[in-house]
Amino acid sequence: MTTETPSQPPVVEFRDVCKTWNPGTRRESKALEHLTFRIEDLPGKGEFAAIIGPSGCGKSTALNLLAAFHGTFPPTSGEILARGLPIQGPGKDRGMVFQKYSSFPQLTVLGNVRFGLELNREGLGLSESQIDALAREWIGRVGLRGHEDKYPRQLSGGQQQRVAIARTLILKPRIVLMDEPFSALDEPTRIEMQRLIVDLWAEVQATVLLVTHSIVEAVYLGDRVWIFTPAPGRIGREFTDVPVPIPGQSPMEMQKAPEFLAIVDEIAESFRRIEQGEAS
Repeated sequence: MTTETPSQPPVVEFRDVCKTWNPGTRRESKALEHLTFRIEDLPGKGEFAAIIGPSGCGKSTALNLLAAFHGTFPPTSGEILARGLPIQGPGKDRGMVFQKYSSFPQLTVLGNVRFGLELNREGLGLSESQIDALAREWIGRVGLRGHEDKYPRQLSGGQQQRVAIARTLILKPRIVLMDEPFSALDEPTRIEMQRLIVDLWAEVQATVLLVTHSIVEAVYLGDRVWIFTPAPGRIGREFTDVPVPIPGQSPMEMQKAPEFLAIVDEIAESFRRIEQGEAS
């Protein structure tokens, strides 16, 4: 783990965050309790935190709170900050890639990737030609050149997620939230998407929080891996001594290495113990 002293406020900070659904009713349930963490703003580096945990432990709730989505935000108690400032609502500094394909069905690939730029045209100061050129550039980066005029229904699942990734990253958010974005994909496509994310992450240097049910995926993509406790969720254990993927390297090559598999086994055992309420 780096020993650099950060010169800026943390990119993300949760301070004793609690989220209770239906408070004061018979259906009251706690999704998160005492969730506290901080991800520092290190110059020229974006961190990748992978979150795993039992079903219903509040992983997605934590991401939705950070995104400030209506229906989840605000927290019941505690505070969430981005770059030292309390989050008040959604912002283009935070982008989300969902598990379900989230392209606008009435828009083409080009229209979908252009959407965020058009929405923020005034603030970004971009002309029509600049928006078009930037959208086409990102379509190429995610490997969809030649598909600009297709509609989502004409694309495979992996291609639709490439559109979602391009639409998110084109705005250069400082924080990227990914909620099981590859879980619906077949294994070869999932591996290819992991490779794509590593390559693009190295370029945009954003802070990424990824929720996944795959321990292998968490270890491959994460700088750190958090295991959430059963609900009400909080971080039961953090792993930081994990292999760092190399842009351009085959994910399969790394994921078959003995040292990689040893860490996967260690985290899997810790997951089992936390899920069963044992000391980690």
